[in-house]
Amino acid sequence: MGLKIAVSGKGGVGKTTIAGLLARSWALEGKRVLAVDADPANHLGAVLGIPIERQPKPISEMSELVEERTGVSPGSSFGKLFRLNPKVDDIPDKYSALNEDGVRLLVLGTIRHASTGCFCPENALLRTLIDHIVLLRDDYLVVDMEAGLEHLGRGSSKGLDFLLLIVDPGQRSLETAKRIKELASELGIKNIAAILNRATGTESDEVARSRLKEAGIRTIGTIPFDKLLAESDHRGIAPSELSGSSPAIKAIEAIARKLQSESVSMPS
Repeated sequence: MGLKIAVSGKGGVGKTTIAGLLARSWALEGKRVLAVDADPANHLGAVLGIPIERQPKPISEMSELVEERTGVSPGSSFGKLFRLNPKVDDIPDKYSALNEDGVRLLVLGTIRHASTGCFCPENALLRTLIDHIVLLRDDYLVVDMEAGLEHLGRGSSKGLDFLLLIVDPGQRSLETAKRIKELASELGIKNIAAILNRATGTESDEVARSRLKEAGIRTIGTIPFDKLLAESDHRGIAPSELSGSSPAIKAIEAIARKLQSESVSMPS
């Protein structure tokens, strides 16, 4: 099976950029890579350099697909029975887009929280889809997640090789990482590690690593602050198009190799 990772963290810490560049790194090695955008912000396609007109529509917004697979149209499920295990095996290939490096992008959309506590057909489809992707497909998988881990159930959580928490030296990102770690532990995710992003080589980096260690979170890698990478969004350049001499990209590629190496030694 391919390596399965999820990437999470506070908004604005660079998690989507890191997720996209990890996916790209493995694709350039010839791996079959599926990148899943499970963040409502839906920025992973831009990071991967896929033009907006080619980016796939979120699965949760495909009303006809939801109705076809669950038997109930979105918004009309109250009091109706629908399929809790809909057919999903064809969705990753049929409703995705490839970037120039060979990364396949699938956009999930939002898990909705109904005030009544009901389980809507969109949620049933997304949950079944993520379980299929994590547990049954033989891809290298990178899931860009929001901080709440809403898309993960206990089954898919246990199928992950790593949950990567992206932090910067700021206190708020560290607090968010701690909360995500608690949620992840409750879901049964065992391999939780942090990546320290935008490191400056100052005392603040060591303080961040120390606080992560106190929270029981190991730091698996450090990415230096890279002005070129930071400015790429403002210049309309996808991070994947930057020069390989970028120190941040080199650090991300090193982390990708480390994750591969550690996964080989994991018990099956």
